Amino acid sequence: DRLDLNDVYLKIAKEMDIKISIGTDAHSIEALLWMKFGVAQARRGWLETKNVVNTYSLKKLQTIRKINKNRIE
Repeated sequence: DRLDLNDVYLKIAKEMDIKISIGTDAHSIEALLWMKFGVAQARRGWLETKNVVNTYSLKKLQTIRKINKNRIE
């Protein structure tokens, strides 16, 4: 059983500029193919690459981490 957010909540997250990560919860190599279900759900929620952190470059992720770390301190 997958626990993906439904399309309604994904659309709300997008409107609120909340970033989403798509995962497989894979416990085997074959289960990595389940990524397609998460991607399909993201599409139903009208998410774009800018809304999905899996699409970010390493440099962008490091920049975001640094910004957020500075906010906390």
